[in-house]
Amino acid sequence: MNPIRQPDSVAMPQPFPLTALIGQDALREALLLVAVDPAIGGVLISGPRGTAKSTAARSLAELLPDGRFVTLPLGASEDRLVGTLDLDEVLRGGDVKFSAGLLARAHNGVLYVDEVNLLADTLVDVVLDAAASGINVVERDGVSHSHAARFVLIGTMNPEEGELRPQLLDRFGLMVQLENCFDPPLRQRILRARMAFDLDPDAFRETHAPAQRELAQRIRSARAALPGLPFADDVHDAVTARCIDAQVDGLRADLVMLRAARALAALDGAAVVTHAQVDRVADLVLRHRRRESPPDHHAEATGADHRDQPPAGQRAQPQPAPSPDAVHGGPARRDDDPDWGYLPPEPAGLTRVKGVVPLSAKKR
Repeated sequence: MNPIRQPDSVAMPQPFPLTALIGQDALREALLLVAVDPAIGGVLISGPRGTAKSTAARSLAELLPDGRFVTLPLGASEDRLVGTLDLDEVLRGGDVKFSAGLLARAHNGVLYVDEVNLLADTLVDVVLDAAASGINVVERDGVSHSHAARFVLIGTMNPEEGELRPQLLDRFGLMVQLENCFDPPLRQRILRARMAFDLDPDAFRETHAPAQRELAQRIRSARAALPGLPFADDVHDAVTARCIDAQVDGLRADLVMLRAARALAALDGAAVVTHAQVDRVADLVLRHRRRESPPDHHAEATGADHRDQPPAGQRAQPQPAPSPDAVHGGPARRDDDPDWGYLPPEPAGLTRVKGVVPLSAKKR
């Protein structure tokens, strides 16, 4: 009996077209923004199970010039992520021999981190550093090597499985919060599209091929136009006002909002970045940075705490001085009472422990 011949490689399934994604307009726009300008810092997609997070991430890669899609698994080591250096070759007097990691493979493509909230913080730091700078630096025992690592970072997470630390959350450029769909007509449209794709992926993709080509061309044109786009005079005012109102920490939100607004203007083919683009990207930038309860700066400056103050228009009533009984927890001490402070005995409960023989029984 001849053994079954295994294929040399398994073909990757074709991705669902991004233009066919239904009911996820904010997600589609966020992905296009980071595709135009990866320096935005990537996009974090948060939502419950089955809300097309992974589907959308895989859909973006084929629209990019190189079309690379690299997945960072949860169990990956730091060497697998950043690459390794062959020190033996260096000690023998040779050149630095670098073994590329996932960051090098993702250059000019998409680096996808599923369940990023469960990834080790050290690895998340490395990924975010490379995404922001576009360069990966590997150092080992005084030997260093650097290479370009310009990729589109997409992280997904289910908040039911845990949150990201605020320090890491802030470093993602954009964030999209997905919700379950409870609109029957929209839900049925999504199911019909998915069933049609699963039954015949080639035919479904062919139907959306013209729209896919047009969108890929928009991304290429936007990338080319990005460096020369000027900002209107009111853009900085709009960005500053929104970030101050949101009480964000630092200036990262301001920079990300400017870059995102510029990327959106480039996608739209606009000649200048205006406050209209700022309005459209503001929520994506501020969703994970906005403070729910902004601090009272006046109270901090004066040292006052208004939480225990009476409502406006009501005069605080003077409180009576506490009685001696309230202070000492009992009747006040009297000089002629010799038993002051005496506590009467209280019965203590006894618990019979199974298996322990009483002492009186042993004597018998």
